[in-house]
Amino acid sequence: MAFRPLHENWTLTAADGPVPDAVRGASIPATVPGCAHTDLLAAGLIAPPFDGDNEAEQQWIGSTVWRYETRFDWQDDGSDRHDLVAEGLDTVATIELNGAVVGRTENQHRSYRFDVRPHLVDGENSLVITFASPVAEAEARSAAHGPRPHTNHHPYNALRKTASNFGWDWGIDVATSGIWKPIGLDSWSGARIASVRPLVGLSHRADGVDGRLDARVALEWADASAEGPWEVAASVAGVTADQAVEAGTTEVRLELEVPDVDVWWPIGHGDQPLYDVDVQVAQASTPVAHWSSRIGFRTVHVDTAPDAEGSPFVLRVNDEIIQVRGANWIPDHAFLAEVDADRYRRRVRDASEANMNLLRVWGGGIYESDDFYAACDEAGILVWQDFLFACAAYAEEEWLAVEVEAEAREAITRLSPHPSLVIWNGNNENIWGYYDWGWQERLEGRTWGLGYYLSLLPGLVAELDPSRFYSPASPYSFDEALHPNDAAHGTMHIWDVWNTVDYSVYRSHRPRFVSEFGFQGPPAWSTLVDVVHDEPLEPYGAQMLVHQKANDGNLKLERGMQGHLPEPRTIDEWHWATQLNQAAAVRFGIEHFRSLSPSNTGAIVWQLNDNWPVVSWAAVDFAEHRKPLWYTLRDVYEPRLATFQPRDEGLALIVLNDTDEPWTGDIRLQRTLFDGTVLAETVVSASVPARGETTVTIPTELAAFGDSAREILTAQLDGFATAIHNPVEIVDQALDPEPLEAEIGEADAEDGIVLVEVTARSYVRDITLLVDRFDAAARVDRGMVTLLAGERAVFRVTTDSALDRAGLLAPTVLRHANSLHRGRSVLADQVG
Repeated sequence: MAFRPLHENWTLTAADGPVPDAVRGASIPATVPGCAHTDLLAAGLIAPPFDGDNEAEQQWIGSTVWRYETRFDWQDDGSDRHDLVAEGLDTVATIELNGAVVGRTENQHRSYRFDVRPHLVDGENSLVITFASPVAEAEARSAAHGPRPHTNHHPYNALRKTASNFGWDWGIDVATSGIWKPIGLDSWSGARIASVRPLVGLSHRADGVDGRLDARVALEWADASAEGPWEVAASVAGVTADQAVEAGTTEVRLELEVPDVDVWWPIGHGDQPLYDVDVQVAQASTPVAHWSSRIGFRTVHVDTAPDAEGSPFVLRVNDEIIQVRGANWIPDHAFLAEVDADRYRRRVRDASEANMNLLRVWGGGIYESDDFYAACDEAGILVWQDFLFACAAYAEEEWLAVEVEAEAREAITRLSPHPSLVIWNGNNENIWGYYDWGWQERLEGRTWGLGYYLSLLPGLVAELDPSRFYSPASPYSFDEALHPNDAAHGTMHIWDVWNTVDYSVYRSHRPRFVSEFGFQGPPAWSTLVDVVHDEPLEPYGAQMLVHQKANDGNLKLERGMQGHLPEPRTIDEWHWATQLNQAAAVRFGIEHFRSLSPSNTGAIVWQLNDNWPVVSWAAVDFAEHRKPLWYTLRDVYEPRLATFQPRDEGLALIVLNDTDEPWTGDIRLQRTLFDGTVLAETVVSASVPARGETTVTIPTELAAFGDSAREILTAQLDGFATAIHNPVEIVDQALDPEPLEAEIGEADAEDGIVLVEVTARSYVRDITLLVDRFDAAARVDRGMVTLLAGERAVFRVTTDSALDRAGLLAPTVLRHANSLHRGRSVLADQVG
């Protein structure tokens, strides 16, 4: 058996459509895997798609029919079968081998295999793949089958193609075409392992834990009457099970018991041991087919049974409750083939280093590469995987349903080895949309997808991988009689904050589990100005608005700052203030949600990452800069968190301990002036159980502020970050606009490390080094650091720049919330 990639010598040609003269008739070198946009860019035939307003100028690409062609030499090696295997074609394609049509495809989200032996010739062969225009195809299918509601302007719901590829409220509209995953010839004889589903479980003994492996092996035969004997064997951790089979057998089940197994745990709950699994097919003891992967032994359960408050959403791994601290994940590049294994690992590291334990792969994206799930397996980051339906109604008739079933079967099977994957989810917001977004009238009785979410998909998960949990939707209340976004039941999305109301409204929500919420902010300055060239640069510049996809996005940014921050006076202040406010809003929300524990069992912020340079909800921008939001997420997702929250009896300190060790100790509570003068003080003792929480009521004399503009309340606990209560917002605080002494510290012995040392003369909020404004390649180890008077912090900056290191102390680089008061007469009046 042999697989031969066919990735060389491809050319790209525009076959039809509104093609510019420079491209018409041109034979363009093509990279496979890749897409038309990246090939055109590499050939110098288009400008960078992300730059300026090139998005609008390049819409013709998605309206064009593209033809890929290659020639390759082939000689028959005597194998029984020669299959053309396309792991990913985007999207509606016709495949011709030596002039004969050998296959047609309809679905970006699945692979295809065609027996092409009758069409191969010894010597040179021609392979041509013609892709229909994705925009025209989506529009034609929508018209032919009846238009159905969807967000944005293209009917993406009429194609099985990445929804966000047609644009989103954070995403560029670059409707792509191309061979986006590997393609090649698979030559084989006898039997082929079509797939393996290595389903795992645990058996508990008094003195240990055994692992169970239930390996479901699917076979394909070149000749169902081939002579044997045939044997299928599976092995893991030195344990082997085998079974004799007859030729033509299509599925084999092998069950193995692994004694004293090391259990796989999510990050923060234990280690992540992984075991190699090997499956082999042999004919008369001669191996003819092999499959291998890695697995982790663990169990998964989600409890949604009604309780006194409604119905929870409690994720258990190995019977232990997991307090979810997560983020939503979108495709990490608008051009999917540009994401490699290293980039996936860097994003997963962004999650783990921010104290996250779960990523939700959103339904408007893709079933990600195995590289993504492997990185999560190794890091202990749990994965919630949406099936690929988002913010739209989907036809349930056969023309689409057959593709939905095929892609779901393949995805469930392919991803089954990964222990990190714990939840399959039917769709993003579609049931909610049917209830609240006016779909029912517009559908006029047409199907809209409910049969997928309540019947087809749960049936496939039950058939193919019952070891994982299935949720019909996000949000969902787990009772068809309930509104799908009911806070008291199941999962909830909170979008009134950001869209219509102030972020203080987060406190009016009491979700059992919040699987989407968030607030926008711009990317790093260098990321922004690399693609936005307005003169002068300002929030409502033409190119700036190209890179702000949210409806009234900049207006919402302005409204969101009101009452919290001084109004920005320059583009530099706008950039810093909107980043700062994004972080403040999300901090406010997460501290509230976590303080509701154990009623609330999780928060999944929107979103971890970007797919191009854009103003968005992301914590890490497209150029991989960690925004101020990321540093705030790292703080509020700390396993141990103390947060001041209002309660019926008054101000309270909620102490959360998501570790295996109980905490007992003293809490020093102080009400102070900004200069550190102590106005009131007390020490209280408290205990917090492992994986638990406790509430400490604040004495009245400590919570009674005499001058709210100049006082704060702090709580200091060993092993916790200091909790700070600000009785009024930054805009109303008499903060010193020049509160720091800062200097470049002695150079670290390690090359490329610069130390920036700051000392607070008075209370200073949210110190952050925007190091990309010094060097676009620079990185810094911490941000959003708040210091009390007299406290000191050291920032480690990684940079190879030869510029004067003093540039790291420039006011556009060394930022803090206090600086937004700089030069304002109202503050001078307050201080005077």
